[in-house]
Amino acid sequence: MNRILTQKIWLILVLTLINFSIFAQSTKVTGKVVDVKGASLVGVSVAIKGTSKGTTTDGSGNYAIEVSSNQTLSFSFIGFTTKEVKVENRSTINVSLDENTADLEEVIVTGNFDPRTRMNASVAISSLSTKQLARIVPNSAADLLKNLPGVYVNSSRGEVNNEVYTRGLNFNGSFYYVSMQEDGLPVMGVSGLVSPDGYLRADINVAKVEAVRGGTASILGPNAPGGIFNYISKEGGEEFEAEIRGRFGLEGNVKNPFYRTEVNIGGPLSKDKTITYNVGGFYRNADGAKYPGYTLSFGGQVKGNVVKKYKKGFIKLYAKYLNDNTSPFEFTPSVDFANPRPAGNFTNTSSTLVQSLQFNVPAAVNFAGRDINYDTRQGLSFNEVAFGLSLSHDLGAGWQFANSFRLSNKENIQQTTAVVFPFRVDQGTFYGVGGNGGRFGTFEFINANTGQSYGTVVRRPGAPIVPGNLSLPGGEVLPNGLLYNPNPYSEFNLDDIINQATVTKRLKNMTFTGGFYYSNSKINAYRLIPAAQTFATIEDKPQTVRIKYTNLGGQAFDLTTPEGISNVGGSGAYNNDATINQAAIFIGHNWDINSKLNFDWGIRAENFSIKSSFTTPRRLADSPTGLDGNASTLYDVRQFASNPAKSFEKSLGLKDVISYSAGLNYRVSQSLAIYGRYSNGRKTPDLSYFASIANQELTSNLSIEAQDIRMAEIGIKLKKGNFNLFATPFYSLAANIPNLQTFQNPDVTYYAPPRVYQKIATTGIELEGNVKFNDNFNLRAVGVIQNSVAEDFKVYLAKTNGPQDDELVVFDGGTNSNVGNMFTVTPSYNKGKFTAAIDWQYMGKRWANVGNAFQLPSFNSFDLHLGYNINKHMNLSVAVNNILDTYGIMDWAAPGGFPASLDTQGFTTAMLEANRNAVYSTRSIMPRSLFVTFSYKL
Repeated sequence: MNRILTQKIWLILVLTLINFSIFAQSTKVTGKVVDVKGASLVGVSVAIKGTSKGTTTDGSGNYAIEVSSNQTLSFSFIGFTTKEVKVENRSTINVSLDENTADLEEVIVTGNFDPRTRMNASVAISSLSTKQLARIVPNSAADLLKNLPGVYVNSSRGEVNNEVYTRGLNFNGSFYYVSMQEDGLPVMGVSGLVSPDGYLRADINVAKVEAVRGGTASILGPNAPGGIFNYISKEGGEEFEAEIRGRFGLEGNVKNPFYRTEVNIGGPLSKDKTITYNVGGFYRNADGAKYPGYTLSFGGQVKGNVVKKYKKGFIKLYAKYLNDNTSPFEFTPSVDFANPRPAGNFTNTSSTLVQSLQFNVPAAVNFAGRDINYDTRQGLSFNEVAFGLSLSHDLGAGWQFANSFRLSNKENIQQTTAVVFPFRVDQGTFYGVGGNGGRFGTFEFINANTGQSYGTVVRRPGAPIVPGNLSLPGGEVLPNGLLYNPNPYSEFNLDDIINQATVTKRLKNMTFTGGFYYSNSKINAYRLIPAAQTFATIEDKPQTVRIKYTNLGGQAFDLTTPEGISNVGGSGAYNNDATINQAAIFIGHNWDINSKLNFDWGIRAENFSIKSSFTTPRRLADSPTGLDGNASTLYDVRQFASNPAKSFEKSLGLKDVISYSAGLNYRVSQSLAIYGRYSNGRKTPDLSYFASIANQELTSNLSIEAQDIRMAEIGIKLKKGNFNLFATPFYSLAANIPNLQTFQNPDVTYYAPPRVYQKIATTGIELEGNVKFNDNFNLRAVGVIQNSVAEDFKVYLAKTNGPQDDELVVFDGGTNSNVGNMFTVTPSYNKGKFTAAIDWQYMGKRWANVGNAFQLPSFNSFDLHLGYNINKHMNLSVAVNNILDTYGIMDWAAPGGFPASLDTQGFTTAMLEANRNAVYSTRSIMPRSLFVTFSYKL
């Protein structure tokens, strides 16, 4: 070969290599990430596609990263569509992200050791975006969760005291196995006597709801093996924004007025826009879906935050004030176990809460040190004052520190009717419940409001009870019947300190996260169970009944006040003081083994301690003249003393409460990923375990144990164009579950039978899918197909009052109660300024109890939402919930009146067969309602 030619070839090769080397060298790319309005997005993940390298945007939305010109940057952020951009020799790349509502590439914080997309995470996670939340008019904050796969939500009680559970974990309390959170911290450090949804209210201030079911929830949340539901608040942006919503509604089959106003404002506080604020809240006034004759709900909340963003992180100050009153709905008398429906003239809009009732419980019988003025119009009052501080700081060299702290005081006062059940006045049980079992003679029943006499009954020893010209309302429901309306009173005060700190170390292809959680909860619970008793007519908005009594000797007595109040002082006062400390350490490791395979594991060790003192009541002989000194009035003759105060201390050490979880996620392709996970979550007792009026004496002498919740799951995630599908087959096994039962003694005090423990296994598949057919039409569906079996299940059956003849029965192998298939399907349509969506909700049939006495029927319900953007500032929307006014049963109570009605697990097939026409009680989904909402946004 010619030497000159050879030299030229070598020169060309060298220059080519040099050229390739130059182009392959890393170059620094900088830029800013904003939303469609131009507001900076802080914490956006900026990753080099196909590698584990990346960074996040700072407090001003800026980023900087070393990248080769032939590589691609991937920008992902919570609630926004992931965007990929080729570098192509550019040194500046600015990006605008669009909001996203249903993308498996969405980044999720909750339930992950570090922020990850759902496609890359080995855990069952879901979210609801701002847009999705805006079109829903929920009954409660818990009601939002019906739009997540596999989450059972029973909001038949209205705005508070609802039920939320997953994967067959439906025992020992409404939120027992899940953690309801606000901005990453539990709503309450300890629950059990007061439901956390009383302090968690969904309004315009909520930006997003993130949820994790099972899996890492037991590692990253306290006592949350069933899941974490995190309600994330809005923060201010770089530009001033404000929104006001006015909502008018007609509830109770479009009859009862509802008014609600929500306001949210936010924006910058400093010239450089690194300090922002956001404040929002609501006020509402409503007669309720089941109008009791007085305003059912009134009050609201305001909460806000101030955020300082700086180059290496942020600091956020948070405050909240809640002052709200509402009353939960009670059961409706029902008939027909095969096809349950309201009895007689009752409907889904009927109220069984007694009409407005006020009375005084003197200090002499309540042991509160003061008179208690009871007023049913106050219902359940929830008050909270909370302050918090969150921060995140980049320590450099891959180290990140974050901490969230909240200090709060929560108060709850209950003064509303509870456990309303019917009794026949011509049967002995009625007189035993009312404390009149030893009285014989003539009893006259009189309307306390009008003075109308309903007639009499005559009761003699050893003889049948004989009605005398008796004509009580509600005979078509229960002949000769009245509603028992015990009037419980309680005061609950909780001082909470909650803190969670994490330190994260990021390496080339893995992260390590260590954390510490601590909560200190000081509780005082004072309870009169009940404060007094009333009996009322069986009808919508029951009216109290006076009872006059003439003994066999002809002496006349008043068993009630003129207002219908009897047995002032009820069953005596219970007082509990407790301090509960929970501390946990946890560690998580996330390892990107390669570009497709990710492995993560975590372990959590928890310490639990309770120090408690309590007093219980002791029944004394009735006073001969009562509080008023009048021997002819028997409604104030009950006397109680407090038993000597007792105390106990219980604890579970770190070695007793160890939870662990591990998962593998494999990204088969850009459109398909699969994962597998095994978890063992340990659950410590909540407050009700120790403070139940019936079992606290028993509990104080028992050792305590943590429950075992084991789960195995597989996830299949498919993302193909405009189609997303997330399917999660799962298996859960819950063991060492104490069964808490309450029975009554002959002296009307309460007792608990010996503890027995249960084991429940559940299998199923959770489904979540979304398909966007075109720019106008979208279809979203979530659901679960499941089966739950009691592998070990025993309960006591109460017969006569007292423990002497209680019977232990075994229901091993029975199907778990109230666990069925569920689906929510939402087609939506958008065209220009117009939007429309329909939610179809299906609840499958479920066994009523583990004894499988009967089944609660399946049902379908439909919600409609229509919206119109009048202009860029104003929107008008109309929502109709439960369009067909379906009576969908969510809850039930056994026949037999109080306390038998509360023992649903003790109701057997034999009892049903003995009286198939018995009146029992049900609670259903809310009746049809109409809401019109006007929004104005700057």
